[in-house]
Amino acid sequence: MFIFIFQSIWLYIDNLAGKGLDLVIIGKFIFYLLPNLTEKVLPLTVLLSSILTFGTFAEHYEFAAMKASGISLQRSMRTLIVLVSVLGLVTFYFADRIIPAAELKSYSLKKNIAKVKPAVAIAEGLFSEFEGTGMTILVQEKYGENDRYLRDVTIHKKTDNQINTTVIKAKEGELLSSENSNLIKLVLKDGHYYESLSVMTSKNHQKHPYAVSNFETYTINIDLTELNMVDMDEQTEGNSDKMKNVIELRRDMDSITNNNAVIVEALSKNITERMGIQLRTIALETPKDSAFAAMPLDSLPTIDNVLAKFTPVQGTQIISEAINTITMSALTIQTKRKELLIRYKIYNMHALSLHKKYALALSCIVLFFVGAPLGAIIRKGGLGLPMVIAIVLFLTYYFLGVFTYNYAKEGNISPFFGAWIPTLVMLPLGIFLTKRATEDKGMVQFGSIIDFFKNIFVRKRK
Repeated sequence: MFIFIFQSIWLYIDNLAGKGLDLVIIGKFIFYLLPNLTEKVLPLTVLLSSILTFGTFAEHYEFAAMKASGISLQRSMRTLIVLVSVLGLVTFYFADRIIPAAELKSYSLKKNIAKVKPAVAIAEGLFSEFEGTGMTILVQEKYGENDRYLRDVTIHKKTDNQINTTVIKAKEGELLSSENSNLIKLVLKDGHYYESLSVMTSKNHQKHPYAVSNFETYTINIDLTELNMVDMDEQTEGNSDKMKNVIELRRDMDSITNNNAVIVEALSKNITERMGIQLRTIALETPKDSAFAAMPLDSLPTIDNVLAKFTPVQGTQIISEAINTITMSALTIQTKRKELLIRYKIYNMHALSLHKKYALALSCIVLFFVGAPLGAIIRKGGLGLPMVIAIVLFLTYYFLGVFTYNYAKEGNISPFFGAWIPTLVMLPLGIFLTKRATEDKGMVQFGSIIDFFKNIFVRKRK
């Protein structure tokens, strides 16, 4: 856990260091990250501890004494199997309740920090909104001490009616604030100011539609009185799959599935009506002297048969209308396809989070059955060879999880396999090692392999 904490601090150091945050807030932020790290730490801990324990037993001939007393390997593992099974149940509860709550707390704290510390709220290359001020700021680059200097600043200011009336662009900017003041100064340099004017009549609006001015220095005072009253412990609503337990995930997955079905049905009905699928029904109900009355009832008409019933001008209009209808339908389908792909990805993320809660609990049991017999086979305790073997096995397990998670998230494989493949890969290894340790055999008997190939060559010579 200590190692992973420092790795997390390294990832978030740019967002935390030098932002004027006190140690209590930073401590809370790190504390809320700890439960999420359990997904990585706990499997490695079980694997390493089981290798170290049984490796030490084997190294000091404890297993030899047990076997001489009639105690088998399975019997010596019995108590630890019960312990690890209980640990698996506790891990599932932890993944189902504690981790989502910690994720929500972490998300809420980050939002509250962004409210209180505007320099933290401004992200490079993205529009950042200052709640309560009506301003949205886009900055291409932040630099200098505490990221106080800004480059290529664009500001949109809205009225109380949420109408964007003012746009300010500047090449450079600087954030200035003092400890005892509720005001923060945004000093802009070398820019332009555009404002849409509110006039009484449309005639005046045509004469004076907007105001434009250039400036060398322009200062904006932002009142942080309301922002500084933010409670850091206030909880914000979050909708990430990582913030939900099993019940909420299943409910939202059913909701997404039902909504997708409604969207597809509405799209199908819309396209069907737009493409004129009801044309055949209309043709059957038309009078006998109409152009459609001569069409055979037992076959669909070709384009030539349809156009032959109309004048050339009418035929051209029909073709043009058909092309426009097909083009609009294709655009509608393309738009809905993008929307459904996003919703499908959200569904996959929910399904992955659901299965990972179960897979994490079972992985503790499976990795115990990998580590315990492996320690008995290698007969080495301490932090040398067992540590190396444990890290190699864990990295295999971890990177398998990363790759399958990304594949499942994009819909390339089932979310079930995306969550379970690392555990399912380790399961045969655990069975194999347990069988070898029970039979008091090494991991691989090279002598038998050599004898096998010797027998093959002897047969060929004969």
